Amino acid sequence: MSSFLIAGPLTVFLIFVAPLWLFLHYRSKKHASAGLSAEDLTRLEHLSKKAESMQMRVETLERILDSESPTWRQNYD
Repeated sequence: MSSFLIAGPLTVFLIFVAPLWLFLHYRSKKHASAGLSAEDLTRLEHLSKKAESMQMRVETLERILDSESPTWRQNYD
């Protein structure tokens, strides 16, 4: 009797759940390894340009602060 209690759910798991689980697992692995889409690559390039622009602004502001108040860095280190 106890073997029937284990065999039924095990059979259902092996026939229905395991193949679906494997299919979804390997499909997600394929999507993860596919890389960036064209839209993501464009967005990344745009964000990279914005970051470079912001870095230049920060450097400019630091030069201005260095010339107007040479001790300002001591307050923030």
